[in-house]
Amino acid sequence: MKKSADLNEFLDTMMPMHLLVAATGHISHAGPTLGKLVDEDLVGRRFLEVFDIRRPRSAPSMAGLLSLAGRPLHLQFRGGEHTSFKGVLVPQPDNKGIIINLSFGISVIEAVGRYSLTNADFAPTDLTVEMLYLVEAKSAVMEESRDLNLRLQGAKIAAEEQAFTDTLTGLKNRRAMDHVLDRTLDHKTPFALMHLDLDYFKAVNDTKGHAAGDHVLQVVARALLAATRAGDTIARVGGDEFVLLMQNLTDRPRIADIAQTLIAELEKPIRFNGQDCRISASAGTTISADYDDPQAAVMMDDADVALYASKRAGRACHTFYSPDLRDGACEAETRQSA
Repeated sequence: MKKSADLNEFLDTMMPMHLLVAATGHISHAGPTLGKLVDEDLVGRRFLEVFDIRRPRSAPSMAGLLSLAGRPLHLQFRGGEHTSFKGVLVPQPDNKGIIINLSFGISVIEAVGRYSLTNADFAPTDLTVEMLYLVEAKSAVMEESRDLNLRLQGAKIAAEEQAFTDTLTGLKNRRAMDHVLDRTLDHKTPFALMHLDLDYFKAVNDTKGHAAGDHVLQVVARALLAATRAGDTIARVGGDEFVLLMQNLTDRPRIADIAQTLIAELEKPIRFNGQDCRISASAGTTISADYDDPQAAVMMDDADVALYASKRAGRACHTFYSPDLRDGACEAETRQSA
């Protein structure tokens, strides 16, 4: 008995996934790792009732098992658990049975997770242990790489957002408006383009200082956001100039209503340090549906012409672009030159 116990202890250390199968075909001893894979004791059960030898096929008997000595085996648990094994068997001396040593093969990663195995469940010389360390190291590196990529992506998004944002008002800037306008034209989405300019803003800066002017611009930005839809693009394209791109909006009465709402809102006094800052707004709009082939530069220029028609009309009003407005613009330029 002492000799048998010593052998079992030796095999448990060197081959923690081994089985001793008696001449009757019953399992007489199982390595400690195999014991963790099943809910009941393997000892006393017939080997061929617990395991299904998938390759190579043999007679379901002890003689059939002995015929597979030294050959690579592919096995699975019978029943619901289909963990795959690779194995090899050798006969015990004096026809006392066979010794079968098993491994998980390429399914070791799955098995480690499924059965919560550690390096203590494998022989110290088993390359599986080294592979587990490599897998763990790879997982750590991959996790670190994912974290780094997320940080880089976040930094990229933040940088792109900053590049397209007016820092004072939080609105888009001219670069962003050019990008959105080009994309809208490429997609052939109908839209209205409104150019809005603040009246008397220079007087606020000159009399009350640039801090007051900055506050006024921030209030204006909030008013523009409140009067438009979530999907509209609003950009500050100059000191006191703004452009509104309203996709899928070509209804003139609706656009005129938005413009009048903005003009009325911006005529209200804006308080700063106990003083009233008074401005108004002039606006001009052009609509993509009015063009056979709308172009960004042309539409921006036409919206600008409509804006200055509003300025000439007395300010604090809105004008839709029409080609005849250019005659008025030319007359105004001629008078200024004279």
